[in-house]
Amino acid sequence: MLGVIVRRDLRAFVVVWVGQAASIVGSALTSFALGVWLFQRSGAVTDLAANALCATLPMAVLSPLAGALVDRHDRRFLMIVSDCAAACVTLAIAALALLGRLSPWHVYASTALIATANAVQVPAYTATVSLLVPKEQLGRTSGMTSLAQAAASILAPALGGALLVTVGLAGVIAIDLVTFLVAAVTLFVVRIPRPARATRLERHPSYWRDVLAGWRYVAVRPGLLAVTVYFGVLNLAEGMGNVLRAPLVLSFAPPMALGGVMSAAGAGGLVGSVLMSAWGGPRRRIDGVLAFTALAGLSMVVAALRPSVTLLGVAYAGRYVCGPIFSGCGTAILQAKVAPEMQGRAFALGSAVRGATLTLVYLAAGPLADGVFEPLMAAGGPLAGSVGALIGAGPGRGIALLMGLLGLVTMGVALAGRLSRRLYHIEEDLPDAARPQVSAAAPAAAETAVGAAKV
Repeated sequence: MLGVIVRRDLRAFVVVWVGQAASIVGSALTSFALGVWLFQRSGAVTDLAANALCATLPMAVLSPLAGALVDRHDRRFLMIVSDCAAACVTLAIAALALLGRLSPWHVYASTALIATANAVQVPAYTATVSLLVPKEQLGRTSGMTSLAQAAASILAPALGGALLVTVGLAGVIAIDLVTFLVAAVTLFVVRIPRPARATRLERHPSYWRDVLAGWRYVAVRPGLLAVTVYFGVLNLAEGMGNVLRAPLVLSFAPPMALGGVMSAAGAGGLVGSVLMSAWGGPRRRIDGVLAFTALAGLSMVVAALRPSVTLLGVAYAGRYVCGPIFSGCGTAILQAKVAPEMQGRAFALGSAVRGATLTLVYLAAGPLADGVFEPLMAAGGPLAGSVGALIGAGPGRGIALLMGLLGLVTMGVALAGRLSRRLYHIEEDLPDAARPQVSAAAPAAAETAVGAAKV
């Protein structure tokens, strides 16, 4: 069936995508299982927050150097090495679990090491996509990448809980190891062209010179700098909205209701990913970025209006429909406009910004919600009689107010982007980067792997 719907010029990409999608789902299963293990062991949210920081800090700190590494060396080789390194760490965790010697610090260390591998793997994969597919298909491929992530967000909680009961933590990790193997095998069967300047870059005596060259490449192109800043600010608001979701629901509803809201959000992400995969986004991709950013912000505002599980489910579903579309359009713009030999560093810079903003979110969300907004909206609080008349007062309504303000900030970011000539006209002002032609060997090498799906 897959062979019927996949265009020939996308087949090499699809082979790589299948492997990476399997690995994403497997890693999500392990992440979910380890999170459950941590919480059951101590009952402390602090342990989960510490693990989340271990997942984001390596991306923030190491991504710029990883980007230089990606632009110097064979990207397929780096993805294989990254997958193998993450698999080795995962295998060690499985062994410790089987021996009954697993402790929280093992989980924190493994999370940090896997995040370090991902700091290389993510920009290598994203930069590889533009070498495998035509420019006009970049929106669809971004949607397919989001589809894998959405599927993981839906499958991991459902399958992870069932698998923990039936096969245990070690069994879940064993499944993850199989998905690493699938990812590595699919990379071996596809020939990925190297950027023309890669061999020259390898003669640079210093990685730091390459890192600085990547930053300068973005800085001297106002449109690229505007896109980086835009998604950095947007990620700050979106990330905090994600952190606030659970406490907002649990402030007035039981845990089962939280599961329903999370399922609605996952379904929305799946719908948005499928839509982006089939559609590819509007002709001017920046219009897709701005319009769906604004709709995502509006969804966050709606989520703040009433303490209603149904309303929150609809709002989060709407918000997660928008995410794959505005992020997919943004990724496609960068893949088209950034020279192939610079894409590793450009996407690594985005990963660094994302890691830094998420670190700020994890540090600031609790104090802002519990120490500032909840007291403001408590019964008899300073804003209970004014803002409280609109969204209600009492437990959880301070979190709702913060959520609504984040929605307004998100809509404001979209408006600022529309008013910014550098951002809004990036597709006209910045020429497409020259890209190497994908050799006929790449689709041919993928033919056997994809052809099996026709049966």
